[in-house]
Amino acid sequence: MWIWLGAILLVLGLLGHVFAARAIGGSRIAYTHHVFGFFLGLVVFGAVAAALGWRFWRRRPDITLLVVGVAQALFGLAVYIERFHIG
Repeated sequence: MWIWLGAILLVLGLLGHVFAARAIGGSRIAYTHHVFGFFLGLVVFGAVAAALGWRFWRRRPDITLLVVGVAQALFGLAVYIERFHIG
């Protein structure tokens, strides 16, 4: 169950970046930069979550994926909100 939730949150994080790219005009370069930002965040958040997982929950890779998914979803939401200037 946690693996599915983590995967869904990863998809939501990617959608936040895609919608933010669309909000600034939807050019090819906007999509490229936002998708690259998603994958860069995935590497950074993945490394941090892997280090935490190695230290605290070594036998639970599902929790690691969930942590990365939550971080990416929050990051995608922040990018989306920043592009639409909501709030």
